[in-house]
Amino acid sequence: MRTANDTSLLRRERELERAIVPAVEAALPGVEVLAVELVSPSRFCIYVDHPAGVDHALCERVTYLLDDYRSDYTIDVSSPGPERPLRTPAHYRAVVGRRVQVKTDAEFDGRRKFRAEVCSADDAAVTLETTAGTLQIPYEEIVRGNLIDEGDAT
Repeated sequence: MRTANDTSLLRRERELERAIVPAVEAALPGVEVLAVELVSPSRFCIYVDHPAGVDHALCERVTYLLDDYRSDYTIDVSSPGPERPLRTPAHYRAVVGRRVQVKTDAEFDGRRKFRAEVCSADDAAVTLETTAGTLQIPYEEIVRGNLIDEGDAT
């Protein structure tokens, strides 16, 4: 069950994401902000990707772009890694046929956590093939989504 504190943190995380994503992507052409995750009330992590890869210099540029936040937050900037965050319909469409881990705000089939294959993804929801069958989850109900690293199986 989600507490009032959890809801407040999630709301603050989404506010940060709405402010940070367009600012970073406009200032640094080619950079895609995959996710902003509030790790604690005073720390957030921003996951970025770039066609040329993510190196220390890019992470440093992103950090300095966010100087206005540094008085209130510790900021971590990271590459997405093999278990890349999934937040948008485009992210889910790119991983159709792959396994993901999804955590939801509301319960679906009595659960809030799923490890399943992405069957499809449209603009409103992602469809997962779970052990109990096919399940459609609207994006606004997804708290976290990540690709499951299956090593060299792909």
